[in-house]
Amino acid sequence: MTPEKKNQRRLRNLALLPLLLLLVGGTFAFQAFNQRAINDRLRENTPGGRVHDYYNRDTENKDVFVENYGNVPLMARIRLSEFMEKRSAGDTDFTPIVGGTIRDQVNTWTVMRPSETNLNTRVGDSAAFNTYSNLTFGWTRSGQDAPWFMPTFNRDNQDLMTASAGHARDWVTSTATDGVTDGATHPGDGTDAYWSSGDSFDNSGPVWPGEEVSHDAAQNLQQERAPMTMSQWAALPNNLKVGNFWVIDHQTGWAYWANQLQAGETTSYLLDAAQMTAAADNIPGEYYYGIHVDGQLISPDRINDFLAADPDYTHHDDLSDFLTAVQNGSIDNNWGNPGPDDNVQPDQINFSIMAPGTIFTMAGEQYRYLENQGGGNHLIIRNDTINSSSFLNQDAVLNTWYDGLDITVRNMVRPVADSFETGQVSQQELSWEPIFWRPSNLHDFPEVIADETSVNQSGTPRAFSLSLADVTRLSGIGRAFPNHEQRLSGNGNAWWLRTPAGIVEGAERAWRVTRDYDDGNLGQLRSGHAISSWLHIRPALIINQPL
Repeated sequence: MTPEKKNQRRLRNLALLPLLLLLVGGTFAFQAFNQRAINDRLRENTPGGRVHDYYNRDTENKDVFVENYGNVPLMARIRLSEFMEKRSAGDTDFTPIVGGTIRDQVNTWTVMRPSETNLNTRVGDSAAFNTYSNLTFGWTRSGQDAPWFMPTFNRDNQDLMTASAGHARDWVTSTATDGVTDGATHPGDGTDAYWSSGDSFDNSGPVWPGEEVSHDAAQNLQQERAPMTMSQWAALPNNLKVGNFWVIDHQTGWAYWANQLQAGETTSYLLDAAQMTAAADNIPGEYYYGIHVDGQLISPDRINDFLAADPDYTHHDDLSDFLTAVQNGSIDNNWGNPGPDDNVQPDQINFSIMAPGTIFTMAGEQYRYLENQGGGNHLIIRNDTINSSSFLNQDAVLNTWYDGLDITVRNMVRPVADSFETGQVSQQELSWEPIFWRPSNLHDFPEVIADETSVNQSGTPRAFSLSLADVTRLSGIGRAFPNHEQRLSGNGNAWWLRTPAGIVEGAERAWRVTRDYDDGNLGQLRSGHAISSWLHIRPALIINQPL
């Protein structure tokens, strides 16, 4: 505030003082007319997605994935088709390895269909390519975070052009099949790891199709599990069937992203390389090999478009269940229990069948189910946070909340230690996989990693804050916090853990789960808040339901 405004404020307060003095001790009639507020929003929902194909024939790198550049969720599928023909030395004509296929008629190319149990083995007509080409599905690099890419500059959602880089050729711009003609629509040379953190590209000109803007490199989603066939997907536990990974219907060849692709997200790789075998290299003459990438994107309310009859193949029997699961965000692993907003008493809930992460409402409070600890004991946490508090005042806030719980709930609560031996560690002392998600070296701090909450018969039934070790254990695929967003409280607030971080930069600090800041770093584990700061509290309980 400027000095001038400070003086104005001081003068205004002085002018009001006599009036306030006159009211003291007297009667005061009060009226407040027309206190009003408006909260509104004008938003246009704009779907938009782009298939990316980065290919380099010299290195045989081929990266295929889908970007959602719009502001609404999408569902995505991709189908690969292959073609190969060879010509012996001295021959005039090429001979395709699959009869009836023609190089310059892509619709005749052979759909890549894998074995029901092994993506790396093609079946049917597609089996002819096993001898000559190896496809690498998914993306994994030991100890590395997800790869980086350059977001599309082409944000015309009516344009069917792909973002093709290097030696990849977009079909709209070039239908040539000579192995030489250029048809790229996107920057990059198609080699592995061409883009990295901090890279940018200025498309002024434009250099490539699309907007004349500068983009920074962005990161693909981390692959949660390797691509699999639909039969392998059907065998997964229900709570693992939706996530960031690819599922290939081995009967039709369509590969489906097993999650809604949210605004601004980009899938992990369906394909990471297409490498020719020694058999191809030893062909006495010439050969031509090509892969055609067909991508289709829909809004989640249009799953019937993906269920429409295929003229050449039959969809897998589980495709409908798969698409419904992606559309709904889960397969119901909680059958027989009330819905998340149904306010019921504890005896109306069967905790033994709950999947980690299930939301439920019990005796007026909404919770997230965390884990089954065995013996009828279940770890749960309030879905929303409660009062703001300093780190040091957590127990007082937790005790007040606990005392206000319905007696039927308090009768279920198991005792935990009256005080926790937490140890301490700062975020700077830890290694991360990926950054601020889970520490990979927590075992180097024995007291911290040992502070996991369990029943302690010598303690007291009460509410508590989770520890750093608790949240680390509960984070990951198939667990209570499968991703950063699911770590957030229901009301989107940051919340204290009970683990201190020690003195950093002159202040005593403690661990928290972050809210959604402007930089999008939501649901992270951070230790930068001073213990005197005020954050929210998220009470946890261990309850018992007899087996």
